[in-house]
Amino acid sequence: MSRILSIESGTSVCSVGLSQGKQLIALRESDGEFAHAAKLSVFIDELLTQENINTADLDAIAVSEGPGSYTGIRIGVSTAKGLCFGANKPLIAVGSLHSLAKLAVEKTKPSPEILLCPMIDARRMEVYTALFDSNANMINQISAQIIDENTYAELLKTNKIIFFGNGAEKCKSIISSPNAIFADIKASAKGMIDIADEKFAKSNFVDIAYFEPFYLKDFVATASKKKIF
Repeated sequence: MSRILSIESGTSVCSVGLSQGKQLIALRESDGEFAHAAKLSVFIDELLTQENINTADLDAIAVSEGPGSYTGIRIGVSTAKGLCFGANKPLIAVGSLHSLAKLAVEKTKPSPEILLCPMIDARRMEVYTALFDSNANMINQISAQIIDENTYAELLKTNKIIFFGNGAEKCKSIISSPNAIFADIKASAKGMIDIADEKFAKSNFVDIAYFEPFYLKDFVATASKKKIF
């Protein structure tokens, strides 16, 4: 069975998991602040030390590829690449929304007719999102959407949809259909395990040197309002 280290850093959650096949062996994670630069390497070291292994004992490294926080994703991907280069291990890329959908299936056990809608905060009233069926299979393209009262309105007339992820909270007061269900599900390396194991079995790896995260939107820098001088 594959032994994979999974890194999730696309939101405020900093999460690292170690799995054997489809079983979670160990997990380190925190939420509430964007402290990935300070915590990610510490979590990885603590987790490997706890299990008395090093990177040479791993079969692969999996990383959340986005969409999500530009800074968080860059930190996660650069860390994963460094581990892969150093230990000569393959790199597996896992879609952030897909792993969220996996978590939702595990937590909510949705019936077949229910749709899943993970949402990752893209600032203001915009989210990165896609629709998945009750088995976490994607059924439309990932997009950046500005949420208003018409978002998914037609679909909600005939379908129950579970909304979750750190972008869903701000939509509660806008998406008011009785068929809209909001679940408290946050990003975690736990959601990457099944996907990473399946990709490993198929040798579905990305090129370590040329792999780029899936940002979806171009980064836009804003000028600081603080007076430096």
